[in-house]
Amino acid sequence: MKRPKVFFAIFLILAMIITLLSCAKSDSSINVEDENVLNTKTTYHGTAMGYNDLINVDVTLDDGKILDVEVVSHSETPGIGGELKDIDGKLVSNGGEAPITLIPRLMVENQSINIDTVTGATVTCYGIEHAVADAMVKAGLRVDAVSSATEENDDFKNKNELVLPEKTKKELEKYLDRVHFDIKNEDLATDVVVIGSGGAGLTAAISASKNNANVIIVEKNGEVGGNTLVCGAIYNAPDKELQKKLTMMSEEKIGVIEKALNETPVSEEHKKLQDKVRVELEEFKSLNNELTGGAGVFDSESWFALQTFNGGDKIANLTLVETFADNAFKTLELLKNMGFKIYDGISQGAGALWERTHTSVMPMGTGIISTLLNEINKHNNIKILTHVEAKEIIVNDNKEVIGVKCIDKNKNEFTISTKKGVVIATGGFSANKEMLNAYNTKWKDLNDATTTNRETSSNGDGIKMGISINANTVDMDQIQLLYLGNVQNGKLTRYPKRDVNAVDEIIFIDKNGNRFVNEGDRRDVISESILNLDENFFYILESGDGDDYVDIYGNDFESADGFSLDYLIKNEYIYVGDTLEELCEKINVPVENLKATLEDFNKYVDGEKKDTFGRTLYSTKLTKGPYVATPRKVSVHHTMGGLKINEKAQVLDTDNNVIKGLYAAGEVTGGIHGANRLGGNAVADITIFGTIAGDNISKE
Repeated sequence: MKRPKVFFAIFLILAMIITLLSCAKSDSSINVEDENVLNTKTTYHGTAMGYNDLINVDVTLDDGKILDVEVVSHSETPGIGGELKDIDGKLVSNGGEAPITLIPRLMVENQSINIDTVTGATVTCYGIEHAVADAMVKAGLRVDAVSSATEENDDFKNKNELVLPEKTKKELEKYLDRVHFDIKNEDLATDVVVIGSGGAGLTAAISASKNNANVIIVEKNGEVGGNTLVCGAIYNAPDKELQKKLTMMSEEKIGVIEKALNETPVSEEHKKLQDKVRVELEEFKSLNNELTGGAGVFDSESWFALQTFNGGDKIANLTLVETFADNAFKTLELLKNMGFKIYDGISQGAGALWERTHTSVMPMGTGIISTLLNEINKHNNIKILTHVEAKEIIVNDNKEVIGVKCIDKNKNEFTISTKKGVVIATGGFSANKEMLNAYNTKWKDLNDATTTNRETSSNGDGIKMGISINANTVDMDQIQLLYLGNVQNGKLTRYPKRDVNAVDEIIFIDKNGNRFVNEGDRRDVISESILNLDENFFYILESGDGDDYVDIYGNDFESADGFSLDYLIKNEYIYVGDTLEELCEKINVPVENLKATLEDFNKYVDGEKKDTFGRTLYSTKLTKGPYVATPRKVSVHHTMGGLKINEKAQVLDTDNNVIKGLYAAGEVTGGIHGANRLGGNAVADITIFGTIAGDNISKE
């Protein structure tokens, strides 16, 4: 971290303290000129805004010391700002300590409220520091009177307004001493280095360790999990047992398959895939002549591959696509055997195009990351280094990868040499505006676009490192926008679970109450239709109908990322009306228009009319309250392009030859999704190719 950021952090803390002091009444705080002010054991409460909501702390002071700092309540994101727990509620700590416990502990140990921030969770760290500063102000500690820590800021020059005893000045001064993390890294040697600790990196490490390889994972953030922590945690895979519980419903879904089979093939491999699906479809029809029961919903690895290929406009590497589809269910079973819990049902996720989507029981990506970390705990040949950024991949004279140059948070430079090679699993570049605009040819200027992803985990680092050693790239101009960003910051957060995982039970409406798109269509098609609206947002509408409806007023209701109904309503992430009239008044939508929209939609569900937008997936009419409207907007979500790999996850050079010792997995790669990634394919992709990369590199 550069020094200007350090001074800025101090400035923020002090600015808040001074603001609070300027508003405080003289009778509400202790007289600081009394030398006994620090000699009474007392607990003070402080509060400040964190990343998601208020952070509340209790600070106990005794005899001039910070005796205890406790965060009593918070809503910080698990695994980033807050604690990561597993499915059993146990704290998972082997991937780095959460700021919500780390920062308070370091404050007590170092007697300072000015702790260096945890990379990837800066806002949470500042929130904790501000909350503690708030408590200390209430204790009467005039930290703003200390000049030594603020002398470089002109705004804090007027420190002579208060004349403090020298003893008190010295007691206060230490509270602003800058505390850096005790990180001392030196040169290391191992079999395999994995760069990045999201789903791809962790699965690669586990896979390699099972083949007795020693693995070091390097992660530039203060905790592991990467962008996977904030994903929707939906996983596509054909699953005949769960799909037997569903019905094909009508000839329309058969028509979707037959349309794909009747398209002119773009290659011999494409034709072979079509022929395979054609045979499988005929077998399905023979088992289910009426298409309303019996065999359930048709699916297979071949149909999954064909939909993925077609859904990406047929520009992906079909060999990679088939490798992906063939390993999807097997890898899901592998995750489940590690302890990953999914709901006992299957649906069609947003942009998934078919009912093959499995959903994590735990919020967002916490279920996957906690499962993988618990598995890593069973392997003593995996070492995790947080706050360590890989800067350069080292090659020998034969252009074989032999190590990585790294730098840690305290600017210690060191090298990790490898016997077998390196796996790059650093994610995409959706948060890198320079790269987005350099490669983007599909969308309008993306300078002002928000992203659903973590800024520190989506900067294209791995792609740039690969390019620097002559690695090839593919599909770099293919950038996906997603229509599920919240309207406040564009993140994939604060939405009811049905909005992403139950396309059959919701509709999309504009500000006039009209539908404008097939809600089950491709993500790029839906995003384009939203960008064409007069406004820059739309509403996802759901009702109190459906066999799987969960009472929003019940104690069990929460958003997909664990927030309560009161929180969602209070912060205007959702709007609720027990009647259609009440909802329309809250969102300023003409009730007559919305009533007409629902009347038409319900006729589509009953089969009385054909949907003008071509929707084929229905299960629930929208007839009764409570009605929920969730405002959403388009954000940059996924970069389909990246390093070029083969089916073994080996990275290829610009001549399409294998770079010996270099592997890649996850969003850092290209060639799997083509021009459009199907919703639910990303988590499958990262874990499938992470497993493949780890297995192959360990055998090299």
